[in-house]
Amino acid sequence: MNDTKGAPALPPALAAELDRHWIRLTLIAWVVVAIFYVWQRWSAIHWLSLGDTDDNMRLMQVRALLGGQGWYDLRNYRLNPPGGFDIHWSRIVDLPIAGLILLLRPFVGNAEAEKLACGIAPLIPLAVTLLGIGATVRRLVAPTAWPLAIVFMMGSTVALLMFMPDRIDHHGWQLAMLSLTVAGLCDPRGPRGGAMVGLASAVSLTIGLEMLPYCAMAGAIIALRRVWDAAERQRLLTYALALGGGCAAGFAIFASEANRVMRCDALTPIWLSVFVAAGALLALLAMASPRRRSVRLALAVAAGAIIVIGFALLFPQCLGRPEQVSDELYNNWLGNVREAKPIYRHPLRVGLPLMALPTMGLIGALIATWRARRTPSALGWACVTLFAVFAIAMLLWQVRAGPAAQVLAIPGVTALGWLILPWLLRHRSLFVRVFGTVAVFIAISGLFAGLALQWFPIDRPKPYVQRVNRATGRCLTLPAMDPLNRLPRQTIFTFVDLGPRLITLTHHNAIAGPYHRNGDAILDVQHAFKRSPAEARAIMKRHGATLMLVCPNMAESTVYRDRAPGGFYDRLAHGETFDWLQSVPMPKGSPLRLYRIR
Repeated sequence: MNDTKGAPALPPALAAELDRHWIRLTLIAWVVVAIFYVWQRWSAIHWLSLGDTDDNMRLMQVRALLGGQGWYDLRNYRLNPPGGFDIHWSRIVDLPIAGLILLLRPFVGNAEAEKLACGIAPLIPLAVTLLGIGATVRRLVAPTAWPLAIVFMMGSTVALLMFMPDRIDHHGWQLAMLSLTVAGLCDPRGPRGGAMVGLASAVSLTIGLEMLPYCAMAGAIIALRRVWDAAERQRLLTYALALGGGCAAGFAIFASEANRVMRCDALTPIWLSVFVAAGALLALLAMASPRRRSVRLALAVAAGAIIVIGFALLFPQCLGRPEQVSDELYNNWLGNVREAKPIYRHPLRVGLPLMALPTMGLIGALIATWRARRTPSALGWACVTLFAVFAIAMLLWQVRAGPAAQVLAIPGVTALGWLILPWLLRHRSLFVRVFGTVAVFIAISGLFAGLALQWFPIDRPKPYVQRVNRATGRCLTLPAMDPLNRLPRQTIFTFVDLGPRLITLTHHNAIAGPYHRNGDAILDVQHAFKRSPAEARAIMKRHGATLMLVCPNMAESTVYRDRAPGGFYDRLAHGETFDWLQSVPMPKGSPLRLYRIR
């Protein structure tokens, strides 16, 4: 589609500047956006409002590294002491956070350096994402279309949240690698595009396996391009070498000691062998030069079959749940994680804004693909459309695919906007130019979904849900936790979802966090709160806990009351006292309840 038909009538000098200096101008736009969000969220940065358990654990991982813990030792020894808590991540995402802390610490002190690093670090992958999206729309829509893509990206709901200050976990970096993957697929220079897709996939897989389906989809698309067009040989070859070599390097440099065993949930020897073998087979496929397309297709199918069948025969333990958790832990916890449920099992208030942008992106990609069917950009648009369809299908599996689906929608909505908005802006009617343009932009960007939820009583949260959300938020704040630092350091028995925040904001230890490799500790916490008081005390003593901390009406507490009526926590919540628990005073108005375990 890469043409100027329907494009805004820009002055030639301005169009030339936007085309020639697009990287520099994109980075300038990113700096402006970054400064705005740091200013807007300064209060959250000041109070170290790491709202997700993963963000808290990421900071703890960085603290351990800067405190002298080994590069390949990623256990957190503040959870479930003295053995510690196994974390299946890598150090890649730790590096920019640690670098910012080291850079800022001499000027503002360690505590303030941590807060600033947590505020700035998530915005770094946003720059990469904007560059990746910009490269894609320049190649497929028009050389000057990248500013419109930035505008649409700033209007995304879930995807943009992954780059906000204090969102320091790995999701932003994986979205950045996904944007580079799409840019590489659309690159007219085959070797460069293949290398970009391979390296971006390798980095993403080294960070974590969440994007494995998208990486597999990218590899399949490149292989099919080679099947369709023999001239795509170099793209496939560089992709194969970059994927296999990149994953091998990622494993050697970043795989922790705990990830050098036969596990299914990270870049372990299992997945390393899969990716290296896939790279080798695809390289052989690229070097083979059969003239007939049917023969190339047969070879590609054979290579895929070898990988799939070999994986099933050699690693059957990974055919089920990659987390390899027990049935009890899956039924009581992992199977109930909200982000792991399909979009149709979520309330309309969650699903509508999440689905709006990907739907518009798919519509735009389909229209653009049809318009480009006889142009050189047709293959690029076919790749974007396939990814858009795949992303929406992923939402029907797990709602955690939402951010990726929104990023993948940006090229499609940019093409749609590039086609419709200029016509409206040139309309003779002032009413159409103003209100029509605004209305169409709101529709194309998917913002209509969020506005509808604000203006109309659509699936409003019930008072009970609001009360639970409010209680959860209050208990996780720095002012709520800070009084605990007045007590001598000790091990505190608390909720699973409260553990990571407790060890981040206080000097105390905790028992568990929501991480599947530590199923026994998670189940111990669940058993203690759901079973009899005597069993609860025995479990707490076994873990060496001397204090118990609870947050009434926190989301996790409602589960214990609902699933175990008459259990220890349910009785405690109803005001029953126990001779082995002594209430410890907390400041007036504190949302937390603290007890000494006798």
